[in-house]
Amino acid sequence: MKKYKVGYTTGVYDMFHIGHLNLLRAAKEQCDYLIVGVSTDEVSIENKNKKPVITFEERAAIVSSIRYVDKIVPQTGYDLQSKFDAWKRLNFDVMFVGSDWQGTEKWNNIEKEFAKYGVCISYLPHTDGISSTILREKMKEDKILVGCCDHE
Repeated sequence: MKKYKVGYTTGVYDMFHIGHLNLLRAAKEQCDYLIVGVSTDEVSIENKNKKPVITFEERAAIVSSIRYVDKIVPQTGYDLQSKFDAWKRLNFDVMFVGSDWQGTEKWNNIEKEFAKYGVCISYLPHTDGISSTILREKMKEDKILVGCCDHE
């Protein structure tokens, strides 16, 4: 029997890689139903100052095809209020986050606020050595992304 009924996690999922897959697999191992918020292009630009290489529609299609994912929704904000709005709509009992966020002021506050409503925050192991940022840099070094990322 799984520990949680409904789990929720979010991400940009740009240039889908093994770290993304590891997080989704680990999340699904702990819940019966996994909802994944895929960041819109606007949210990524506003909060990470990066335009995704892959469009929201394509990233959503990729993530929705992963067998560990039961439902995808657009993530339209990174702030605490956006996370509470998602919880009110989706009624999850756990939010999964990469362990690289554990202990940060932002996530300490989120933990504290969600605990008031019985929602757990579960930190899943971060896959070291891989990220969309690392892939972007590697592609620039290899001259695969020539000119496409000049806006950064």
